[in-house]
Amino acid sequence: MSEPLPPADHRTHPLKEIIVDYTPEACCHTPETATIALTYDDRGGARWRTATQFQYGTFRALLKCPEGNTSGLNFNIYLSSLEGDRSQDEIDFEFLGKDKSIIQTNYYTAGTGNREEIHDLGFDCSDGFHEYVIKWQRDYIEWIIDGKLVRRAERKEGEEFPEMPMYLYASIWDASYIDEARWTGPYIGCDAPYICLYKDVHVPIASTAECSRER
Repeated sequence: MSEPLPPADHRTHPLKEIIVDYTPEACCHTPETATIALTYDDRGGARWRTATQFQYGTFRALLKCPEGNTSGLNFNIYLSSLEGDRSQDEIDFEFLGKDKSIIQTNYYTAGTGNREEIHDLGFDCSDGFHEYVIKWQRDYIEWIIDGKLVRRAERKEGEEFPEMPMYLYASIWDASYIDEARWTGPYIGCDAPYICLYKDVHVPIASTAECSRER
């Protein structure tokens, strides 16, 4: 007999602390305005993440993507159990620099992805701030943009589904080497520096560590 599913808890609070994984000088976190800026230029890109992991919950942020010719770049917001781990669980929102009117969603279980879907945004992702939300529960994942559900994935009997505790990550990087530049396009760089802005990032109220203490 399967265990009963836990009740969905979508309560969030503002993200106060981040950790910068690389190129800290290209990441500017201003807690007073609840803004994080990632820059891609001749230093390369940068990546930030939450200080703690979360297991299920709602993650939301306002994003304003870089202006200009962003061909070759990938900018994103996503969940991952550990970036660089080949057996990771992961849930993605990814922008492909060759076309700022689309977004890619995907998720991984135990390092296996290949669940990509491309969605038409209906706007240029650099035209202003738009809200991106990931709702992750034991039995489903929802990707929501500006209040509109763009994708829902449900756990199926006998199939693996993301369940490892995950950090919230965001990065900007040159992905033009992937698939001979077919994924994000060739890197042009004529409008560098490229700045991706994250504002009012919210994460679940309880982190994995806090849940463990409550138990």
